Amino acid sequence: MIISEAITILAIVTFVWMTGWWLFSVYVKDASVVDIAWGPGFVLLAWSLLLVSTEKSTAQQLVAVLVTLWGLRLGAHILWRKKGKDEDWRYKVMRKKSGKAFWWRSYFKIFILQGLLMSIVAAPLIVSSIYKETSNEWLIYLGAGVWLVGFIFEALGDWQLSSFLKTSKKGQIMDKGVWAYTRHPNYFGEITMWWGIWLIVLSLSWGWIAVISPLLITFLLLKVSGITMLEAKYEDNKKYQAYKKRTS
Repeated sequence: MIISEAITILAIVTFVWMTGWWLFSVYVKDASVVDIAWGPGFVLLAWSLLLVSTEKSTAQQLVAVLVTLWGLRLGAHILWRKKGKDEDWRYKVMRKKSGKAFWWRSYFKIFILQGLLMSIVAAPLIVSSIYKETSNEWLIYLGAGVWLVGFIFEALGDWQLSSFLKTSKKGQIMDKGVWAYTRHPNYFGEITMWWGIWLIVLSLSWGWIAVISPLLITFLLLKVSGITMLEAKYEDNKKYQAYKKRTS
């Protein structure tokens, strides 16, 4: 497969996927369904590229499997967590500011924007569908190991938090399990998994160019839509601030 073909497939799949979810969001009047679409969207991209690839490398097949495990688990978790709940507060704020124009503005500000970000983060999927393997096969094993660490942290962190929220009282802070080692095991796991996937792709010629993927996801979660927004909610919470001082 040549790069133009891979990018065309990526663009079409992402556009159709995000447009479909946008139409659904307009119907249910809830833009936060875009969070459900994120993980499974990568699964769709990975298998679309794999199915049309003429030469399927070990790296590409492994990346497709790992992305599938991550994407389906994440999508199922967010779907379960959202069940019976209203639109996320972030999108409510945007809806209030946009007024009646929100239904079409959300297409560009939320769904198309996330589609563009998805396309960039999916760089390892593109690279693995184009370039051939080198003699650096050990990177495949190293990357898989790093990915596994991230997957455990994210999945275990989500499960422990869900269990905590069922029994916790108002004002309590989750600081047990993996949450005792990091304030955001889910974000740490997400970042770690994408660095692991990049290491796998690094076994391919020109695989290094896919480093844009883990760099972007790291920046987004640390500085934009992840930790920064979440911790801003707890600026006046003394218990959380104490937890913040003692925990990475």
